[in-house]
Amino acid sequence: MSLGFGLLSAQLTPGDARSWEDVYRETIDLCVELERLGYSSVWTTEHHFVDDGYMPSLLVTSGAIAAATTSIDIGTGVILAPLHHPLRLAEDAATVQVLSNGRLLLGLGLGWSATEFAALGADLSLRGRSMDEILQILKQAWSGEVFEWSGDIYTYPPVAVRPVPERDIPIIIGGGVDAAVRRAARFADGFFSNASPTRFVQQVRVAHEEMERIGRDPQSFRWIYYGVMYPGPTDEIIDSVWHQIWKYSDMEASATRPGLAETPPLTDEWRAKVERRIIGGSTAAIVDQLGELHEELGVPVEWVARSYFPDLPYGRQLEIATTLATEVMPNVPSA
Repeated sequence: MSLGFGLLSAQLTPGDARSWEDVYRETIDLCVELERLGYSSVWTTEHHFVDDGYMPSLLVTSGAIAAATTSIDIGTGVILAPLHHPLRLAEDAATVQVLSNGRLLLGLGLGWSATEFAALGADLSLRGRSMDEILQILKQAWSGEVFEWSGDIYTYPPVAVRPVPERDIPIIIGGGVDAAVRRAARFADGFFSNASPTRFVQQVRVAHEEMERIGRDPQSFRWIYYGVMYPGPTDEIIDSVWHQIWKYSDMEASATRPGLAETPPLTDEWRAKVERRIIGGSTAAIVDQLGELHEELGVPVEWVARSYFPDLPYGRQLEIATTLATEVMPNVPSA
């Protein structure tokens, strides 16, 4: 049985006295502990110019994780690909793959923040077309052969990207809309989702329709499902989950804010919505909920516990990870 863990974001919270060195040191230390506990993968997540320091450099951090560990897979959930130069993305991913002895899972997504796109010189309106080209460029870049590219968005002269990864780098697409699912079916090795069970079933159907259209075997496709898992009463963790949800809505406003803003109180309306996102209760209850999800989804699934909460002390993070590893991981539904 396997279970991944994430999404590591290296964020500060109001009143946090840690330095950035402390935050990143704890992030790497946690990855070492996750490997010791038997987790199959660890996942990071990207955003830019957020007041709390939301992790901006996933492949740099992935290289550090690779150097500190030996067996755990290292997933990016997700890199906002249109914000990156495709050839530099290819080089950096290949370097992490070499450093990690083939443990990189390259999760890619479109992004949505106008501030991020403007500041990094990318065109928000072209992000879908950019992604389609990036996915094709990456595959050619990792071949080790000289190639050139002339597309609607990118044009490159003949080049050969180094280092050449000895093992294929799986590309996992993340996103919520059908276009992302179809893109994954055409160009990627899997899909990274945290949709509701009903929506996930729809995503599976859309992917299978696209794979049938292009003649692809669905058995070659990976489904990775990440959800908030908490081994205890949901009331204990609901404020931490709410903080993460609210922070997404605050990201653009925070880009020029001089200090960290306090999370607004959780309303009754939002409390009900947040509770529905938590797979919680006793560890037996979590296993039961995953089993029900597995039956409803109808495809082999790799599970990731989105159980990293940046407002919790490191010791509490480790307690949560340990409980999930010892009492949930051995009983998760098999892919």
